[in-house]
Amino acid sequence: MSSLGRSTGTKLHILDTAQRLVAAKGFSGVGLKDILASAGVPKGSFYHWFSSKEAFGVDLLDHYFSKYLAEIDGILFAPQENGRNRLLSYCQFWRKNQEQEDPDAKCLAVKLGAEVSDMSEEMRLALKKGTSAIIERMGCVIEGGVRDGSITSTRIPHHLAETLYQLWMGASVMYKITREGKSFEEAMAATEHLLTNT
Repeated sequence: MSSLGRSTGTKLHILDTAQRLVAAKGFSGVGLKDILASAGVPKGSFYHWFSSKEAFGVDLLDHYFSKYLAEIDGILFAPQENGRNRLLSYCQFWRKNQEQEDPDAKCLAVKLGAEVSDMSEEMRLALKKGTSAIIERMGCVIEGGVRDGSITSTRIPHHLAETLYQLWMGASVMYKITREGKSFEEAMAATEHLLTNT
């Protein structure tokens, strides 16, 4: 492996390690020492790649959303499935991830949305960019579902996608508070209603 490959690998290793820590403790709850100790890298390696903790936070969110979007593309654009089934499969995937204790599966948009949006404009914009990309994909799936007849809602697909994303974000926050699956059950019922409500 070239020196460039090794150095890039170091950056990705720091981001992957930090994602688990931040998903478990939040952005403010994780210090630079925690990241360095868990990643097993010296302080200089961190500042070689990130000029500040805020810059690191932006890169962390970009890295997270890049991986997440690649993962959900396999669900949202699965062949041989109609639009409705693709969207409901994504909702099931969302619920499963939120109910797991594994920090690797946790959604950083849910974890950090309220925490960092008032703290850092750059991180807020990174969150907006990532969540907008998810909503855009959901809108495309809804459009496809309308075309194949599996979704009968007459709402504008992108507006419906925004509503559904907000619904599931809210359900995720309520799950964190109650530790009960009722919020997801109600979100799924509301989703199915919205996909058929004309």
